[in-house]
Formats: sequence, structure tokens, C-alpha cells
Amino acid sequence: MSVDVIQLGLIVGAFTWAFRFAPTRLDLANDRPEGLFDRFLSATGPAAIATLFTASVLPMLKPGLGDQAPLAMGMLAVIGAHFWFRSTAIATLSGAAAYGMTIFVLG
Repeated sequence: MSVDVIQLGLIVGAFTWAFRFAPTRLDLANDRPEGLFDRFLSATGPAAIATLFTASVLPMLKPGLGDQAPLAMGMLAVIGAHFWFRSTAIATLSGAAAYGMTIFVLG
């Protein structure tokens, strides 16, 4: 493995850890976005999630990669569980379970 790949992995890992650790230690409950820049930053989180979702799903949608049923069932389970329970954890677990069960059933 090259040094560049290791450095990139360490940098990305450090920033990922910081983004997940900082909200647990900072009191952000009373902060409300007031200016244009604050509103921009508050919208960055959902935009990043949507971008990561698109980047991870796009290769699965290319022709020749097999059946799309596990992907569709997983997405439907996530959306349905999120609207039913309003819990990100339950939605994530139900999506993973639906994806896995669909693969198991289809063989």
C-alpha cells in the first residue's frame, strides 16, 4: 500500500471521528441559524447524506449488476420505518434487515 493511501485514510478517519465526536461534546441545542452562512452550514449535513447515498447506490443501478430487488426492498423499508417510527436507528436496522432478507429469499 502506498504512503498516499495511508495518509488519505488517516486524514479521512480523523475528520470522520471529529464530525461524530464534536456534536456529543458541544452544546448546540440553543443555536439557531440566523444568517445566510449559518443556514448554509445547517443544510450541509442533509446534503452530505444525500450525496453519500447517491454515491453508494449509483453503482448498483447500472445494468448488468444483477437484480435490483434487494436495493428496492431496503430503500422501501428505510423510508417506511422512518415515517412509521420517526427513528433513524430503527429505519437503518429495518433497511438492513429487508436488504438481507431479500438476498436470502432470492438466493
